[in-house]
Amino acid sequence: MSDQRVVRPTPISGFPEWTPQVRAVEQRWLDHIRAGFESFGFASVETPSVENLDVLMAKGETSQEVYTLHRLQDDADDDSDAKLGLHFDLTVPFARYVAQHFNELTFPFKRYQMQRVWRGERPQEGRFREFTQCDIDVINVDSVPLHFDAELPRIVHRVLAPLDIPAWTLNLNNRKVLQGFYEGLGIKEPIAVIRAVDKLHKIGDDGVREILLSEGLDSEQADACLRLARIKSTGTGVADQVRELGVTSELLEEGLDELTFVLEDLADVPNVVADLSIARGLDYYTGTVYEASFDDDPGYGSICAGGRYENLAGQFIRRKLPGVGISIGLTRIFAKLAAEGRIEEGPKCPTDVMVVVPSAERRAAALRTGEELRARGFNTEVFHSTSKVGKQIQYASKKGIPFVWFPPFDDEGTHEVKDMAAGEQGPADPASWSPQA
Repeated sequence: MSDQRVVRPTPISGFPEWTPQVRAVEQRWLDHIRAGFESFGFASVETPSVENLDVLMAKGETSQEVYTLHRLQDDADDDSDAKLGLHFDLTVPFARYVAQHFNELTFPFKRYQMQRVWRGERPQEGRFREFTQCDIDVINVDSVPLHFDAELPRIVHRVLAPLDIPAWTLNLNNRKVLQGFYEGLGIKEPIAVIRAVDKLHKIGDDGVREILLSEGLDSEQADACLRLARIKSTGTGVADQVRELGVTSELLEEGLDELTFVLEDLADVPNVVADLSIARGLDYYTGTVYEASFDDDPGYGSICAGGRYENLAGQFIRRKLPGVGISIGLTRIFAKLAAEGRIEEGPKCPTDVMVVVPSAERRAAALRTGEELRARGFNTEVFHSTSKVGKQIQYASKKGIPFVWFPPFDDEGTHEVKDMAAGEQGPADPASWSPQA
């Protein structure tokens, strides 16, 4: 017996992985989402897994979530790795990308990005330390037309509807409504209040009220903030409900006009609700914000989120480059369905046909048959050894390969193919065979 130490394989909490038959479904989802984004004219980009820490820290309170990068044995003369961190989302890297490639891009620049991201948070149901996001963003010079704020939820609905996921609702709000309302109340630090209200679904009214009072608000201000947060409407009358609270400011009116425009534009899209408790915690959001969750499990976490940002890319270039974006939390959605047994698993492998190797002498002929079938578009394996034919068929059966190909066993023989599901076998020509024939 070897003296080599055996390291027991154990799953790493917060880093999901799937069997091939589940991964096959995830790949189909990714292909479907990619096609949906491209159908609206969005182009694909990919950024490195790491960014300079000053890029990741450019906007928002994110330092607790960032994994830094360093080698196991650091080089005392090279501290470059110490300045790198794994990206925690795809929006900040995208803003850096646009600034860096500004002269090469056509604006408004519409991009999608489907990559893994990393966050240093405590793993729990619906929360992972490594996960895949599917983002779409529009960035433009000086201003982004407001109709994009409505188009992005429409795209998400178009993409997710055929995936047969549990019922979900897209809640939207506008940060100008919140900030303008708080300013109208005379609150000097509206961002702190926005962060507190964003926790309403987690800690409830009493918890939020306690935070607001600790931030220096008086009881009347805190109660007014909570009354605003309770407004939830599927219609465009949400602006009237806000105005009935008696608070006024120019920024509030601007936000209500924008919110009404987006709601009217999305009137034909199901399950879109104006929820004035939605704030999104990251500082870089400045206008429309989105947050979607499952109807029967709202505590599971958002499955889709995003919003408008005015000058995130401006952190890296002396140009005004506002944008709006939305992200589908693919891993969060997929993991829930997989855990609940709601994923109809795909095949164990992508092979369409397995070619039997009759003998060592006939292996070259079997390889030629495999090449001929691949050239016609069939995923084809040639068996890896000259085992008994029964063992080769058993291998194909275990892998769920639908067809087994028998090349000629001698110079006088002919090609045959076996349909594993039907149990039928008959002659076939690799130059013309089709499963439907």
